[in-house]
Amino acid sequence: MAFQRITEADSHYRNIEKMTVSEILFNINSEDQKVAQAVQLAIPQIEKLVNIITERIKSGGRLMYIGAGTSGRLGVLDASECVPTFGVPASMVNGIIAGGDDALRSAVEFAEDDLKKGKDDLVNQNVSSKDVVVGLSAGGTAPYVLQALKYCKNKGITTGSICCNPDAPISEISDFPIEVIVGPEFITGSTRMKSGTAQKMILNMISTATMINLGRVTDNKMVNMQLSNDKLINRGIKMVMKSLNISDEEQARSLLMLHGSVKNVINQFGN
Repeated sequence: MAFQRITEADSHYRNIEKMTVSEILFNINSEDQKVAQAVQLAIPQIEKLVNIITERIKSGGRLMYIGAGTSGRLGVLDASECVPTFGVPASMVNGIIAGGDDALRSAVEFAEDDLKKGKDDLVNQNVSSKDVVVGLSAGGTAPYVLQALKYCKNKGITTGSICCNPDAPISEISDFPIEVIVGPEFITGSTRMKSGTAQKMILNMISTATMINLGRVTDNKMVNMQLSNDKLINRGIKMVMKSLNISDEEQARSLLMLHGSVKNVINQFGN
């Protein structure tokens, strides 16, 4: 099948500037409702990628997201949230974006077109065959990401990808491609919208399912979360009280702060 740039296709909506605010919001919401359905269709692809990521991390490898623009920012966001949410080392999940940290807040001109920097950025992270590298590109054509994945392919490094066009170039390179077809954007070509939402949903699924597989969740609780603020400490105290069936909040607090995580307390004193 010929490559279709659906992410660049004309919006189904015309004369958007003449719509009322209510019409704009309802129409955006109508388009957003298509995203979850598209992601659901991609679950078999997502499952394959989660399984290989889990396997590699258990063997000492890492997960690396690499992307440009909105896609790259979403990868950095997902990676950065794994540490406080699941209490894993920062090195376990990495987010790499074209243009570096400056690109997180503002566009870095032509960063996604750099044919060499994607490879260089992976090399700087000491990427190896133990790792899984997931390329993020809404359209599936960003040269920065494509060249990074080609480097991985040449080095025998396992790759995945997430894009929003069928039969995209990035899928041809990737070992475990995920294609989530959300259709044209409300504003033509504005892939920060449905495409970005789809990628964010899939990244949530990948990291969450992987961390559950790695034993970082018990029942439905974030028992390994970092105790980095009062809200999380209080949440941890409630978990300890419930898990150990104790009513003394100060005792639960003391145990939590002594052992550093809910999981450690449960392992030490739970039945």
